[in-house]
Amino acid sequence: MKRRPAITVLLLAGVVAIALLAGCGMKQSGKTTDVGVFFVSDTRGRLVPCGCFSGQYGGLTRLKTALDTVDFGNSIRLDVGNAIRGTEDYNVIEYRYMQKAYAQMHFDALNLGEREAGLTVEQLRALKQDSPVTLISANLLDEATGAPVCEPWKIVERGGLKIGLLGVVDSKIPVENLGKRLTVEKIDITLGKVLPQLKQKADVIVLVAFTDEATLAHLAEEFYELDVILGGKVSQPAQNLERDNRSWVFYTGNEGRALGMLRTQIGGRGKVTVLDHEIRLLEDKVPEDDGVRALAEQYRDEVRQVKLMVDDPRHLEADRVPGVKSAATYVGSQNCVGCHPGAASVWLKSGHARAMETLISRKADADPNCLPCHTIGFASPSGYRREYGASKLVNVGCESCHGPGSLHVEQRQNHQPVTFTFRPLGAGDCQGCHFGEFSRPFDWGQFWPQIQHGKETVNTALNTERN
Repeated sequence: MKRRPAITVLLLAGVVAIALLAGCGMKQSGKTTDVGVFFVSDTRGRLVPCGCFSGQYGGLTRLKTALDTVDFGNSIRLDVGNAIRGTEDYNVIEYRYMQKAYAQMHFDALNLGEREAGLTVEQLRALKQDSPVTLISANLLDEATGAPVCEPWKIVERGGLKIGLLGVVDSKIPVENLGKRLTVEKIDITLGKVLPQLKQKADVIVLVAFTDEATLAHLAEEFYELDVILGGKVSQPAQNLERDNRSWVFYTGNEGRALGMLRTQIGGRGKVTVLDHEIRLLEDKVPEDDGVRALAEQYRDEVRQVKLMVDDPRHLEADRVPGVKSAATYVGSQNCVGCHPGAASVWLKSGHARAMETLISRKADADPNCLPCHTIGFASPSGYRREYGASKLVNVGCESCHGPGSLHVEQRQNHQPVTFTFRPLGAGDCQGCHFGEFSRPFDWGQFWPQIQHGKETVNTALNTERN
């Protein structure tokens, strides 16, 4: 009977020890788990490569194929930001199909980048509500309430470990580029508030930061709680994996043409060891996934059927300076070829004269993202409108480069003095369409000879005949 107090003390001590170990969770365990981290950034609406020429990299169609072949077992999949192409209504529609594609690829979270921050509070809330993948951002706030518009973080469990995925966007976004009723809090201030909370909930913290290289390094130096920092607002993908303070820092971008990969081992105390890393280019040799391609087709079917802001003439007039009238309007290439047969001959032999056929073959002839470079004057008051179909102002015509020609044509046809002249053209005019994934590397000296034309004697006989 006298030994009972001692036994009771020992039993109580054992219970306390068990409780303490349970409270510490995996951080007190000697177990480890391998976790693959896959991430992309700056995809800019590329569900599929645009198809303007062969050899294009990127597209979520290729990303899906790549991810299906390089999984490391336990994995985390993330988009760092700038997945959306722009703020127009058709781009919001496209982004919804991108969310579905990310869901097919089992993404865990989509961080908001600068382009997403250009949407309104209402648009982001609607996207958040309908998205099959969690949208995150801790420092993109509702200006009225000061609360994050989306979830600040998401916690996922891999191999018994709780991994916190925390999202932020660059706080140096110009105010005029932010959507209505949005504000961005400085990243340092946000992290100072949320990291103590998240540290209590997660064994490991991965910061998904759409910001530049210098800011990524700064965050690693200032916040020891960050185990991995993934970036995306960068000039090019990382050449090396960096170890800064207690953080592994890695980043990618390249307009959705590159996939960042880390193979990590996470210890029971939350220690992250990177076993391997790679930036994999989504080359044209990577086959395109049929499931994601089907989503792209669904997007193009939907925008073909709906009325968009760009279809409303009143919307096109909204940005014009009051009281200022355009000197000329678009009239179509058929009004140019009669007086300029030499240039017309060169044009008819070029791909420019068949630009609309390219869109029709890919069922993209109603996609506002493609039409500006395949029609004449799209999204301007007198230019191509989607309701025209292939009937007029199609292809890369004379006025696509030289500008509206109605006044020039009128003066020529009426034998009036020609007072209207077109501005000189140069390589910069071509690069409005021939850039990035939409062109092979542009070289004026290589491309201009293929379409070279210039002044020629006006065919007055044809001119008179047309009148």
